[in-house]
Amino acid sequence: MSATAIATTATARSGEGRIGLRANLRHIGALVRRNLLQIKQDPESMFDALLMPVIFTLLFVYVFGGAVSGNQHAYVNYMIPGLMAMMGMNIAMAVGTGINTDFKTGVMDRFRTMPIARSSVLIAKIVVEVGRMLIATAILLVMGFILGLTVQTSVLHLLAAVALAMVFGASLMWIFTLLGLTMKSAQAVQGVAMIVLMPLQFGSSIFAKPTTMPGWLQGFTKVNPLSSLADANRNLINGGPVAHSALITLAWAAAITLVTAPLAVAKFRKKA
Repeated sequence: MSATAIATTATARSGEGRIGLRANLRHIGALVRRNLLQIKQDPESMFDALLMPVIFTLLFVYVFGGAVSGNQHAYVNYMIPGLMAMMGMNIAMAVGTGINTDFKTGVMDRFRTMPIARSSVLIAKIVVEVGRMLIATAILLVMGFILGLTVQTSVLHLLAAVALAMVFGASLMWIFTLLGLTMKSAQAVQGVAMIVLMPLQFGSSIFAKPTTMPGWLQGFTKVNPLSSLADANRNLINGGPVAHSALITLAWAAAITLVTAPLAVAKFRKKA
């Protein structure tokens, strides 16, 4: 690296702490636009958000619906709120692979010489992925309504369920961001993520009632945050007590963010 580049990099890093809130927001906005333009140039990157809700809904309703609830129609109201929790985890994984790919392709080399807050790069990615998660959730609900989903509470309760899923999903993105900054390749990020995702998703109340599971597995489902989120969404849509499960979900989201966000930002600053 030339002396000029080194000086520019040092200036950018030393100036990061003096970047004000308005400038930071402008940086985030510019980076969000950059990420959206990437999606526009590569529309195939939206396939997971567009197709995954359709495939999962059809697959689980018609494969497990009769066995779990006796008929597919009854299972829709049980499963769709649970799948809202599952969507967040699957979309969140894209943050880790995206960050890892940006480092491999040299995109981050450009950011090194720019006087921007390092956290703005990560926040911009999370903002875009939350948008993709919202699209996936909307498609999931449309599929649910087509298959017979009924909101037995109100539209506000449904929107609250969507918001709760977004908050929890955003917190998970910090975990995958940290994973993407730690692993050596995007394939490694996906491999480790699937090892974590599978037990959490299927060892929860997303697809079946925990009372039908073995005792040792019931203990795991009780502490699984996906169960809390699925139960909260289910009660928000179908009616029932919400406060306990919703507070547990929010507590998990806050704890995950408070622990992993600073670690991810620190790792990013060190690596970038």
